[in-house]
Amino acid sequence: RDRDVTGVQTCALPILSLLAEIREKASKKGKTIVLPEGTEERTLQAIKGIVDQKVAKPILLGDESEIKGLASKIGADLTGAEIINPAKAPFRDDFVQAFYELRKKKGVDLDKANKTMLDPLFFASMMVKMGKADGEVAGAENTTGNVLRPALQIIKTAPGVTAVSGAFIIIVPNCEFGANGTFVFADCAVTIDPSPEQMAVFAKSSVATATDLCGIEEPRIGMLSFSTKGSASHEMVDKVTKATAIAKESYPELKVDGEFQFDAAVVPKVGASKAPGSDVAGQCNVLIFPDIDAGNIAYKVAQRLGKAEAIGPILQGIAKPVNDLSRGCSVEDIVNVVAMTAVRS
Repeated sequence: RDRDVTGVQTCALPILSLLAEIREKASKKGKTIVLPEGTEERTLQAIKGIVDQKVAKPILLGDESEIKGLASKIGADLTGAEIINPAKAPFRDDFVQAFYELRKKKGVDLDKANKTMLDPLFFASMMVKMGKADGEVAGAENTTGNVLRPALQIIKTAPGVTAVSGAFIIIVPNCEFGANGTFVFADCAVTIDPSPEQMAVFAKSSVATATDLCGIEEPRIGMLSFSTKGSASHEMVDKVTKATAIAKESYPELKVDGEFQFDAAVVPKVGASKAPGSDVAGQCNVLIFPDIDAGNIAYKVAQRLGKAEAIGPILQGIAKPVNDLSRGCSVEDIVNVVAMTAVRS
């Protein structure tokens, strides 16, 4: 995992406004979010912000004396947080049995299930699965793969979703394109080489991110390529053309079109010239990339050269909200991601 997740240290007004709005939405929901990395220092320091701003009711996983000892050492206030030890939880046996039932066809026996439920990441996903928490946030000290693996084994993907994707909210200062400079980019973090069918699912998933988190009232989706409406011929273009057709057929409620080059997707004059007759060309605010290479490069170019703020990745497609942090995250990032998770719960 090689990515940047920005906090509020250098934020322009638009991102501060968006994050304040997300936190406000979260505070009205009263959701419970489990944080399995209970002995990670930034996570402990984030508890005060989570509780004071009422973005969620936090649960920390781990040994209570160890967690409280570390909190005392670093001066972290854990008031308002619940601490649960996976080894001693009263519902532990239920979780072991549930995991065994879920995975017995994969060769998991009760002994393996018992040992697995000692892993805080697996225990956290089971808490979400069993309704003991509304969502999960981890990744400050774990890789994306480690966070996703238990979520996919236990919570699984949402109905109709064939692949999980990682979206970034991109906010470009002083930009007239997109939704006043706000975009959703996907997939930038999870699926390396998606199929056309998976790209169509990413389009559907990204609309929910655009509306729920960004407040974009009218998401317009551009399926990106190096070609616009047949200007080039290649199997990579065919993939995006097929993805666009699938998205239109499977999700007729979406405003989606392609294949588009980036400028044809977001610049009105270019869109009108290269894709006349399209109802979204030049107006797109949700951009679906043909593979993770393009998506990951694009968001970092926007961030580093375009001075855009990049919030994410926001994991899309899991049946219940689980979000991944950067291992370089700040305390403020954790509070923000917990708020986003609560909003999506």
